[in-house]
Amino acid sequence: MSRPIVVDNVVALRAQIRAWRQDGLRIAMVPTMGALHDGHISLVRIALEKADRCLVSIFVNPTQFAPTEDLDKYPRQLARDLERLAEAGAHLAFTPDVAGMYPTGFATKISVGGPSSGLESDFRPSFFDGVATVVAKLFLQALPDYAIFGEKDYQQLCVVRQLCRDLDLPVQIIGAPTVRDAHGLAMSSRNAYLGEAELEVARKLNAILRRTATALAAGADEAGATDEAGRALVEAGFQRVDYIAARENLTLAPWRSGRDGRLLAAAWLGKTRLIDNVEIPSA
Repeated sequence: MSRPIVVDNVVALRAQIRAWRQDGLRIAMVPTMGALHDGHISLVRIALEKADRCLVSIFVNPTQFAPTEDLDKYPRQLARDLERLAEAGAHLAFTPDVAGMYPTGFATKISVGGPSSGLESDFRPSFFDGVATVVAKLFLQALPDYAIFGEKDYQQLCVVRQLCRDLDLPVQIIGAPTVRDAHGLAMSSRNAYLGEAELEVARKLNAILRRTATALAAGADEAGATDEAGRALVEAGFQRVDYIAARENLTLAPWRSGRDGRLLAAAWLGKTRLIDNVEIPSA
């Protein structure tokens, strides 16, 4: 088991990328905020299948957090993350600090329209500007051939695809299936915030969404079905529901019955906000 090369600045990153390019190697990138779990490792495995070299970035990006959110307590465990990357076979870890990514005088922001509208943006209005800006920087710093993102953050995946299309960024975006525990709970670094009793409640989220998606595919009224899902989540123990909404697969425009779609949700359990999504199969 060999440990990945670790670099913390753009000059060293580009030097390593240049050496790989000179050898004719293709590169896949997995952008993360660390606190790596099995979901992240599944993305690394896909990267290794797609390309000759796998680069994983680890950076807790402050620009995608609102002042009231959990930036300060977001889990950070770099030593453990590097061990997991070594076990998975990743070749390089890029671990910049905030000063390196946003030096004094930094004044640029990227805003992506289209799929960023609504859902998360209704509750985290600056979130996708922060995501788009840091992802664009990472892609320009590393210039990977591929980048792997999990479908658990489905709206984010759609936003990143729009970003690359609109700005002609030469990166192929690959969406990877959500990795879940044995009870259906989507893997997330924020799951570490949950106690045992909360985990039992959290595991009901996906089951309720799957039941609702099945009803929608069978012709149920969307408003009635999503309202019922919200009530079911509260009855299960969630404190409040930010949204449950059906959307078109690619554009995240409002879903039309009979077409493939996604049912997306965000709900609060104690002080932890969980998101998830499931497919709505076409009729």
